[in-house]
Amino acid sequence: MACRNLIKAKEAKEEMEESTKEESGTGELIVEQLDLCSLRSVREMCARVTSQTERVEALVCNAGVMMCPEARTEDGFETHIGSNHLAHALLALLLLPLMTKSEHARIVFVSSRLFQFYTLNLDDINYERSPYSPLKAYSYSKVANVLFAKALDIKLKEHNITNVTTYSVHPGIVKTDIGRHFPETAWQFITYGFQNVLLQWSWKTPKCGAQTSIYCAIDEKCQMESGYYYSDCSKGWMTRQCRSTKQANKLWDITIKMLNIEDYDPFKQAM
Repeated sequence: MACRNLIKAKEAKEEMEESTKEESGTGELIVEQLDLCSLRSVREMCARVTSQTERVEALVCNAGVMMCPEARTEDGFETHIGSNHLAHALLALLLLPLMTKSEHARIVFVSSRLFQFYTLNLDDINYERSPYSPLKAYSYSKVANVLFAKALDIKLKEHNITNVTTYSVHPGIVKTDIGRHFPETAWQFITYGFQNVLLQWSWKTPKCGAQTSIYCAIDEKCQMESGYYYSDCSKGWMTRQCRSTKQANKLWDITIKMLNIEDYDPFKQAM
């Protein structure tokens, strides 16, 4: 578990170990510190993992922020695109050489169904010219998750790497503290509706919300599928932008440039 808050991570680790202590073959759960608002933290975490293991079989990029006040990450990125997309992209690319050493490895990007209602402005994904909108900023980052899963799939196939597959997923409306910034950035009735109406009638428990991510990470049914979007453990509808190879390649180029890794070839390293 790669987590920003190590205190909460330790509590979750102890809870999971306690709940599975009677089961066999559960392996070892290790907590790593990771702050997705810092690319330095991403690189440091990947360096530790690389030094400790020979391969990675699954990576679930599940962390994220939602509708937070306008702010920038340590590296100067708008918070949503920086933490929800760019940091996850770097994490996947730095761990890719370890993933190709597995018989079959999978990369899962947790998105949101909101991506279906927005078109990502690829000419200003860092909100340098556009007026800031918490909802749009969050939704744009979720479009980026889906589009980058497709982009990475395209690149893997171009390099004849067939043992790594990619997925983007909608977990559902999950009852967590993901809406903690709503009182600051959303109208009062939206906050009330989300927390007291949608969550009462539509929400999933964290356990239920994790099922599509788990499905894409381990189920044999989708093992050879790649680059698609999933909801409720089945393929979902993708927008025209997210189906576009041209748009995916454009996001890829922008992402590589923003991450400043033009000289790093994860596919050559992997091969």
